[in-house]
Amino acid sequence: MIVNAYDARMLRDLEIRQLRALLAVAEEGSFAKAAERLGFTQSAISQQIAALERAVGDKVFDRQAGPRKAQLTPVGALLVEHGQAMLAQLQAVDDGLRSLRAGEVGRLVVGSFQSVSVNVLPEVVGRLRTERPGLAVRAVESDDPDDVVRALLADELDLSFVVGVPDHPDIEAWTLLVDPFVLVSPACCPAPSADPSLLDGVPMIGQPSCSCQLTIDESLHRVGVTPDYVFRSNDNSAVQAMVRAGLGSAVMPRLAVDLHDPGVIVTDLDPPLPPRVVALAKRRGRTLIPAADRFLELAQSVCESIDSVVLVA
Repeated sequence: MIVNAYDARMLRDLEIRQLRALLAVAEEGSFAKAAERLGFTQSAISQQIAALERAVGDKVFDRQAGPRKAQLTPVGALLVEHGQAMLAQLQAVDDGLRSLRAGEVGRLVVGSFQSVSVNVLPEVVGRLRTERPGLAVRAVESDDPDDVVRALLADELDLSFVVGVPDHPDIEAWTLLVDPFVLVSPACCPAPSADPSLLDGVPMIGQPSCSCQLTIDESLHRVGVTPDYVFRSNDNSAVQAMVRAGLGSAVMPRLAVDLHDPGVIVTDLDPPLPPRVVALAKRRGRTLIPAADRFLELAQSVCESIDSVVLVA
């Protein structure tokens, strides 16, 4: 016997399957047809409705003798109204989870630096957006490795392209590309030698003291060269433009060079300087949206194609 003694705490015992049973009986008009629709026995449906009535403290159906349809009580009608909305919301959650797990939706914030922003990131983002138009991608550029690590640790960046693998226990990274340093000389008057030890006294174009430029300078110092910089710029294209104009030569990562520029000659250094490594990093232990895995796959694919061009060149 159902006692009309509703207690708000009783709704905590209400289950989704009970709501599904309620809606099925209300729509089909019988317990038998509801059981057939949901793939249960009629007794199982009856048990779920009985449990629902205990949870709300009232009847939800007036049982009719004979073949007449089950009739909703006022309490049952109220539960049907709100139950439909609740199940619709659950369906929306289910659809959202499926889309998120498929990498079709979500938001991905990626860090980058200049040469990657020109030669890698556009291709990766373009492919990703074609595959997953509902995915929101934001890119942030920084040439300061300390800022990148800080942003990854603060979860301001989901992933970031980095030079080398950051020396931090909470950062993990995947190597994408080994990027050699090359000598860029004006086509009108190329550098006399590709031997980096012979660049002492040669007018040079470089960048201000960023991490990559410091690496170049340290490598040149190790072979006895003190570079004579006659122009510096943070912009790779400005460095190359000044080389093209004949102001001097430059040692640059190959990825930062426009290899199709007829105004410059790009030469592999012999013997080579230690190359830089381009990697993709994230905070260790952080779970990202599934689209991040696809971003990594595409970044690896794009960098492999760049690597093959380098090897052919």
